[in-house]
Amino acid sequence: MSESPQMLMLEFLTWVADRQRTYDEAMEAWQSHCPRQTIWEDAIIDGYIQLSSIDTIHDSEVTLTLRGRELLEKKLNHG
Repeated sequence: MSESPQMLMLEFLTWVADRQRTYDEAMEAWQSHCPRQTIWEDAIIDGYIQLSSIDTIHDSEVTLTLRGRELLEKKLNHG
């Protein structure tokens, strides 16, 4: 049974919020070639995450935006 897109998004945002993550880490853990699992792309399009460029994109830090933090907090506090 597959997870709902909303639950998968919350799992992804929780993973990002857990500790400092790089672009490469996120790609290794969350990139999908399945058109039904577009969590990384959806999180960027929906404004939940952002990349803070360091030297190269591979070293860039992936962080939650204010919108991403608010969504995660809302869902965790209100179920």
